[in-house]
Amino acid sequence: MASTTRTIRTMASTKAARPPRFGYAIRYVPSVDAALAFYEEAFGLTKRLITPEGKYGELDTGATALAFVELSYARAMLGGEASLTESDPKCPPLATEVGLVVDDVDAAFERAVAAGATATVAPATKPWGQRVAYVRDRDGFLVELCTEMV
Repeated sequence: MASTTRTIRTMASTKAARPPRFGYAIRYVPSVDAALAFYEEAFGLTKRLITPEGKYGELDTGATALAFVELSYARAMLGGEASLTESDPKCPPLATEVGLVVDDVDAAFERAVAAGATATVAPATKPWGQRVAYVRDRDGFLVELCTEMV
């Protein structure tokens, strides 16, 4: 009987548990203030919050926030210098990107470049109808600018 009770409790707790949800993406940067200011200027995003010590900040990007943590703080949390590979604008981008869905890719691309982003791939329409462009932010991270998937 005890075995049956344990099975029922396990099944009940499994059903009640919510699946994970994507809360935010974090980029580790030399300066949270500078990253937030750049993303506000280059992409028109709005600052959601920044901690009093300035080591963590978020941009309002809808249901999922784009967040930034000061690189030295992240290294300390994760165990030291060897724990992270820093993005470098002089090197190829890290194998990850942030995709920002916009109404007008060409205008977004021009705005980002005017704000100091590095043009990486000019706007182009993909065979499936989506318009896409790529820039790198001032810290060297890759940012995709795209229309909704058609």
